[in-house]
Amino acid sequence: MAALPALPGVYRFFDAAGQLLYVGKARDLKRRVSSYFQKTHDGTRIGHMVAKIARLETTVVRSEAEALLLENNLIKTQQPRYNILFRDDKSYPYLRISGSTWVAGAAAAQPPDPGHYPRVSYYRGPAQRPHRYFGPYPNGWAVKETIQWLQKVFRLRTCEDTVFAHRTRPCLLHQIKRCSAPCVGAISPAEYAADVRAACDFLEGRSQQVLDALQARMQALADQWAFEQAAQVRDQIAALSTMLQQQAMQAYDDQDVDIIAVQLQDGRACVNLAMVRGGRHLGDRPSFPAHVEDGAALADVEEGAEPAQRVLEAFIAQHYSEVAPPPVLVLGAPVDEALLQALGERWATRVRGVWQPREQRRVWLELAQRNAELQLARLLAEEGSQQARTRALAQALGLDATTPEALAALRIECFDVSHTAGEATMASCVVYEQHQLQPRQYRRYTVEGVTPGDDYAAMRQVLQRRYARLAAALAERGGDDGGDNQARLPDVVLIDGGVGQVGVAREVFEALGLDPGRLVGVEKGEGRKVGLEELVFADGRPKVALGAQSSALLLVAQIRDEAHRFAITGMRARRAKARTGASRLEDIPGVGPKRRARLLARFGGVRGVAAASVEELASVEGISRELAEAIHQALR
Repeated sequence: MAALPALPGVYRFFDAAGQLLYVGKARDLKRRVSSYFQKTHDGTRIGHMVAKIARLETTVVRSEAEALLLENNLIKTQQPRYNILFRDDKSYPYLRISGSTWVAGAAAAQPPDPGHYPRVSYYRGPAQRPHRYFGPYPNGWAVKETIQWLQKVFRLRTCEDTVFAHRTRPCLLHQIKRCSAPCVGAISPAEYAADVRAACDFLEGRSQQVLDALQARMQALADQWAFEQAAQVRDQIAALSTMLQQQAMQAYDDQDVDIIAVQLQDGRACVNLAMVRGGRHLGDRPSFPAHVEDGAALADVEEGAEPAQRVLEAFIAQHYSEVAPPPVLVLGAPVDEALLQALGERWATRVRGVWQPREQRRVWLELAQRNAELQLARLLAEEGSQQARTRALAQALGLDATTPEALAALRIECFDVSHTAGEATMASCVVYEQHQLQPRQYRRYTVEGVTPGDDYAAMRQVLQRRYARLAAALAERGGDDGGDNQARLPDVVLIDGGVGQVGVAREVFEALGLDPGRLVGVEKGEGRKVGLEELVFADGRPKVALGAQSSALLLVAQIRDEAHRFAITGMRARRAKARTGASRLEDIPGVGPKRRARLLARFGGVRGVAAASVEELASVEGISRELAEAIHQALR
């Protein structure tokens, strides 16, 4: 400890096996790390973790902001056992207005140039120039609803550039007054640019300014006796007024605010994030972190704080390390001011936290807290039901898993094989553990070298590929079934099939030296009706019919259906790939997913790409002359 510097940085604790236990940041590494070992923590969560520490690593950084970024990158990528960990969900969606042509005086082109008519679209992913982004939104539904309003009021196009470039007459959206049909020159670039600017002003919260500008524009057109154009602007005003009336309860002085509420109960937590953008409440999004009690206890070694505060700080640090925060955060619990300062340094802006808000902000926070309570209650109810199902299945299979810890550790792997008349055979393996499915541990297996349609041979191949290496590792350890999940033999192996499939699985397990008592088949009942399934055991036990209302059967059906879904989606993707010949494009150096998608969309498939000339290929966005020649040669 004496060698540790009194500088900001990140520290990491490891156990004897090299597994990462905990990641933390500190303004003073020496003081912070020493605090774990200066006091006696016997019988506490802290003491349990400290007793496992065998190695320490530290990284010195220049500022607390850098320490914050490094800490959260390590938490997300390494997933330490004792950190409060929020699920790394999909990126938040944005509304994107494409292109950089905002000059009202742009000349009309014949045929119309898509670059002169920006497109509004739903977007996920990193920002790209020169496009303009609005958001983030809490969910895709909020983005799509906003796009629908923009179509009604401003009639901006939503079609792809390739569709735009090949239109010869207006589409249905123009007929129902949801698009101004720039693809056929029905609106000039100057008029369309005015609509785009108005839409941007609206998205930024300047609704009244947009309304005033439209009214002035309508009056000017009427004074020029351009009554048809004035009527169109009048319809825009009516649509905008209707929308503003419907959103009257959501018109606030604050432009961009995030409201973050936290609720804890029975060792679980829910953080509810509500978003206000452009003065409009866009909705909320709940998050449920893992390791709540352990992480909160370890974070309080040096200074005491409420668990709600630690959970909230963990969410803010992890969420805003990748998403830029708004100027104001309305919080359900106080947080360390240094955290907000570090976020401000990270994004070169000022972030202000408001705790115990007043007036409208207080209403927002109360709504967010209420939603957090409801979401947490729903989660606890679902978890209770799922735990009951796990317990019922363990009892039905005669497993020795009576304690809550043993039930949580119960690991089930389920296999299914899918194909279309023997074509594109694909097998799946899904994993159930900790009372829930574990999508990150799913695996798909491409089955080759077997007779098409031979499900027995396909199952034999998949089980050998799945467990051969594991069996060898177990033999080296002398039968010690320990280690991480990827090197652990499951307690139950479910096979979607009857006596024949289970017999094949038994042969594989016996050849590998594994216990066939773990194998259980799910056999269709009479008439293949749902609820009449029977469990078939490889060790000779008689079949078990659980009953249509059995909690154990509900869990078996849930796992089996997920394995079937995962297998059939992989099979369909492989079959489509084989039938379209997309792999021919994939094999060409320089043709990645985006370029391949553009080529297929432009020419209608691989055959169209193969029939295109070099000049036609080079006209596609992102395709150089040299790459066009390589594609032309490879496909011919």
